[in-house]
Amino acid sequence: MRIWTLAWPIILSNITVPLLGLVDTAVVGHLPDSRYLAAVTLGATLFSFLYWGFGFLRMGTTGLVAQAIGREAHSDVRNLLGQSLIMAAVIGALLIIFGSPLISLGLWLLDGSEAATPLAREYAEIRLWSAPAVLANYAVLGWFLGQQNARVTLMILVLTNSVNIVLDLWFVVGLGMTSGGVALASVIADYSALTFGGYLVVRQLGHLEGCFQRQRLLVVSAYSALFNVNANLFVRTLGLLFAMAFFTAQGARQGDTVLAANAVLLQFIMLTSYALDGFAHAAESLVGRAFGRRDWREFAATVRATVQFSFWTATVATFAFALGGNYLVALLTGLAEVRATAASYLPWMVVMPLIAVWSYLLDGVFIGTTAVREMRNSIFIGLAVYLPTWWLSQGLGNHGLWLAFTLFMFTRSAVLIAYYYRYRQRHWRPQG
Repeated sequence: MRIWTLAWPIILSNITVPLLGLVDTAVVGHLPDSRYLAAVTLGATLFSFLYWGFGFLRMGTTGLVAQAIGREAHSDVRNLLGQSLIMAAVIGALLIIFGSPLISLGLWLLDGSEAATPLAREYAEIRLWSAPAVLANYAVLGWFLGQQNARVTLMILVLTNSVNIVLDLWFVVGLGMTSGGVALASVIADYSALTFGGYLVVRQLGHLEGCFQRQRLLVVSAYSALFNVNANLFVRTLGLLFAMAFFTAQGARQGDTVLAANAVLLQFIMLTSYALDGFAHAAESLVGRAFGRRDWREFAATVRATVQFSFWTATVATFAFALGGNYLVALLTGLAEVRATAASYLPWMVVMPLIAVWSYLLDGVFIGTTAVREMRNSIFIGLAVYLPTWWLSQGLGNHGLWLAFTLFMFTRSAVLIAYYYRYRQRHWRPQG
């Protein structure tokens, strides 16, 4: 029951993410020139990749805080918040300082049209100012989740996206702004969320024992645990981003119809991940607490329960895609050619939830135990299967690409399962 209590706010908060994307698209899509929509798409894609790369500030904080809660080390809980916020501020400031060349590189890689790229640059230069707030919000969300307070995640994300949607409509529809207005709305929403999150943090600190320790916050060597965890998570995320970007690029080489069909089908993966991530995040917190206490009975019970929730959710997704996949495709696109193309690759989506579920869940277990090198290794072992499979199966066209991507996900799951059983036998069990 505790797992569901933690998971449902995360699942609901995840649902707000695509809702915001739909509103952005609808607002800018009704402007008289399509270049504004193209500019927002380019800029939003750039920042999705950029900010996702620093998602370790959320994941690393969650695992370490959950372990500190298990040890009842309340000063560590406070100091981990301070360390994470300081890291977020430093990285955010560096992104602003070096933002211009990063934006230029990103837009060059995205290769937008001559009409859309200048507008995308304007969007990006405005959006860049939100970097410290976005990264600090990651740290705040991770800190609360490590304390098994998932409702704060829901409140902060709902506030962020609600403010963003309201300001989108006001700036673009009411004030006649274009893509720059969408970027400004995001910046204000991110700082609004940080203000609200700061209020919740101060309130929580009032109930928390212990104290901040200047030595822990101002001496670089005190950050070694956080640096080690976050560095491995950062490299892992870069590998995952490469896998997704490579998939998109190879689909694009096969034409606009295949690219569009793949984009539609990837939304199936995103829909599944929204639900499964809820249970993975619950595992991060509960497993981390049990690990900190060295309570291996609670540890095993938590893993068993999250396995059951995740497996049955993945099974429901598989049946939903098998029985209603074509209907879902039709909801996402009205183009007959794209619908027909997507339908031919739909079987890959039917099997994907039951293959990928284990990597989602075990990511949560390994974050909770801060065994993040294993997560990193699973990505790069997966890439070692993914890329040769794609090379050897190019004669199969897009089916070969989907085969390679499916084997990438399968390999990730298999490697993490192997690591899990190895650690359970050697380390994550009573000693003696």
